[in-house]
Amino acid sequence: MTFAYFNNMPQRYFIRLAYDGSRYHGWQQQNNALSIEHLVNEALGTVLRQTIKVTGCGRTDAGVHAEEFYAHFDCDSAIENKDSMAYNLNSLLPNDIVIHQILKVKEDAHARFSAVRRTYKYYINTRRTPFGKEYEFFMHRKPDIVLMNQASKILMEYHDFSCFSKSHTQVNNFICRIFEAGWQESGDRLVFTITANRFLRNMVRAIVGTMLDTGLHKITLEEFRQVIENGQRSGAGMSVPAQGLFLTKVEYPEEIFRTDQPLFY
Repeated sequence: MTFAYFNNMPQRYFIRLAYDGSRYHGWQQQNNALSIEHLVNEALGTVLRQTIKVTGCGRTDAGVHAEEFYAHFDCDSAIENKDSMAYNLNSLLPNDIVIHQILKVKEDAHARFSAVRRTYKYYINTRRTPFGKEYEFFMHRKPDIVLMNQASKILMEYHDFSCFSKSHTQVNNFICRIFEAGWQESGDRLVFTITANRFLRNMVRAIVGTMLDTGLHKITLEEFRQVIENGQRSGAGMSVPAQGLFLTKVEYPEEIFRTDQPLFY
C-alpha cells in the first residue's frame, strides 16, 4: 500500500470514524487493554509507513459506542488520495471500527479543542428482547418521561456540573454549556439526547441515572435541582451502564477545514 504525495511538508488531517465499543476498553490507548486508539494508530502506521499518534475528540469509556468520532494526526507529507487511504485503513481494521473519511485541516486544528458541539444519545428499552443488549439498557419499570423532560429543562438552567463528573477527575473546571437536552419515547424505547460544547468524564451516564431517579419517583424535581446546586457526585444517581451510550455527532467550525475538498459525504 503506497500513496503519492503533493510535497514533503508536514500536514494535519482529521479522521472521521465510527465504532462499536462493546469489546474495547474505551477510546484511549492504555497498557494491557484493547482500545480503539491503539488499533487506529497501528493501521495508520502501516499505511503511511511512519509512526503515527492520533489525538481523539474525546475519551469514550469502555463499552461506549460512537456513530461519529474524530481524531487528528500529523503526516510527514501531503496525502493525495484520501479515499484510497480510508479504504486501505478499513482493510486493516476490524469490522467494528470504520473509517468514513480523511479530511485535510489547517495546522492548528485540534480534534478535541476545536470542537464546538457534541451530541450523545442514551437508549433504554423497557421490554426485554434477545436483541440489542449491547446497545441499550433494559429497565423492567417504565419511568415517567414527562417528569424526566421537566428535569431536562432544569438541567439546561445550569452550567456547573461537578455533581455529574466522575470523582477525582483532573479538569480545570466543571463548566459546560448545554444546548439541547430531552427525552423521546417510541414504543418500548426511550431515547435521551443531549448536546453541549463539552462533557465531563462520565457526565451523560450520571445525568441519565439521576433523571431516572426522578422518573421513578425516587427524588422530586426540586431534589434534582438541589443535586446540581450542591455539586457533590455522591448526591447524584447511579451511572447507567455504558452500552446504551452513543456519541452521535461532533461539530467543528468550517474554517478549520481546507477548502479544496468536500467536507462530508
